[in-house]
Amino acid sequence: MRRIRIGVATAAVFAVTLMTACGSGDEPDDVSDAGDAGSSGDSGNGTDDGEAGGEPVTISVSNLPPSTESATREAFLARVEEFEEANPDITVEPKEYEWDVTTFAAQLAGGTLPTTFEFPFTDGKALIERGQLADITAEVEDLPYAAEFNPSVLDVAQDEAGNIYAVPSAAYGMGLHYNRALFEEAGLDPDQPPTSWDEVREYADAIAEETGQAGFAQMTQNNTGGWILTTLTYALGGRMEEGVGEDVTATLDNDGARRALGLLQSMRWEDDSMGDNFLYDWGTINQAFAAGQVGMYIGGSDVYNSLVTENGIDPDDYGLTVLPLEGDDAGVLGGGTIVGVRPDASEAERAAAVKWIDFYYMSKLTDEESAVADAEALAANDAPIGTPTLPVFDEEQLAKSDAWVADYVNVPLEQMMPFKENILSQPLVPEPPVKAQDLYAELDSVVQAVLTEEDADIDRLLTTANDNVSALLSR
Repeated sequence: MRRIRIGVATAAVFAVTLMTACGSGDEPDDVSDAGDAGSSGDSGNGTDDGEAGGEPVTISVSNLPPSTESATREAFLARVEEFEEANPDITVEPKEYEWDVTTFAAQLAGGTLPTTFEFPFTDGKALIERGQLADITAEVEDLPYAAEFNPSVLDVAQDEAGNIYAVPSAAYGMGLHYNRALFEEAGLDPDQPPTSWDEVREYADAIAEETGQAGFAQMTQNNTGGWILTTLTYALGGRMEEGVGEDVTATLDNDGARRALGLLQSMRWEDDSMGDNFLYDWGTINQAFAAGQVGMYIGGSDVYNSLVTENGIDPDDYGLTVLPLEGDDAGVLGGGTIVGVRPDASEAERAAAVKWIDFYYMSKLTDEESAVADAEALAANDAPIGTPTLPVFDEEQLAKSDAWVADYVNVPLEQMMPFKENILSQPLVPEPPVKAQDLYAELDSVVQAVLTEEDADIDRLLTTANDNVSALLSR
């Protein structure tokens, strides 16, 4: 599902717990071979927090962009150098680690996990319950803005007693990405994106007919099929789970999900507007979209950064708008990124790790000087600046941080305004609260069946999927 990316940043409108999809299967590569991740030399018995004159400590940090993304990689390394200059007793070892739920436990047990690492909102509670995160309550509460987090956002990083195990660093909402060049070729106005699902279908049909490319594409594998089907279901008023805590029940066979699958079935078999590839995941659909092979698709609002750094999209071709909301209780799936510390970190490593989290992730959201420094580092390497995000604290703070870096914005922001101007007025809904990734995996096969079997029985598929997820939830 959506890969966890570096450094992308709720208000009263965001008064629900946001969650996100899981990472890719990319294997981590170290920029340095000096010691195991999380090692600190002689710092194991130390209690200093890394201030000058204290005991030296070494930490490793995740999400160093690969060498193929030279702009964002150089910006990342520049920030590491700046941090080490400000904290001479802390050595930072960047790692090309990105969250992968299938390999996380083995990496933790094998000692290869970085000291700090990013992971999606959906996995926070499970990691806490399994003891796979360090308790960093004391370190976080010492931060000057600790009391300013939106409580519903911070909740994804807390246990039932309110102890803090990670820091929420970024939030996003799902949007409709569209190719402006294909819109124009199909005779559609790229400044007037679709505002209903009927229009999405009409536009997709026109794009396919006039350009020969897929008018609309859908992710279907590696849990992304279930993720996007859940997103579409929310936009049509349905929910995949109901309840909280131990009282959650599966509701996959709801009217919103049936309508969502019916829409996909109609575009696939009646309109033939979805192309020939029905095995997309997050990475491959981005690649196809950037190559001009897809007219529209659903994804996180921050994906433009990856489309630039990984896929070389032409900025002139890119457009972003909000998802149409139809039906009672319709809402937009929201998600985000949290940053935690490995559970075996020493006291000195925990303190240094939270210092890094504060410096690299949070200062750009809370301090003008830091926000400008981060923007300058990105701008010096032609990395994207200004992609729309959602507030981690509140809407006012987001507006402030946007204003701080307004002079450095280098993304086609005007082409993203249909999203930016409307997303905060849309109800945001968290992902399924329990076993979200298992639920998504179950729904992958449902989406694939609808797109590859002309006579697929949607009711039967959803009933079976609901029974299977119900069994998982009862364990």
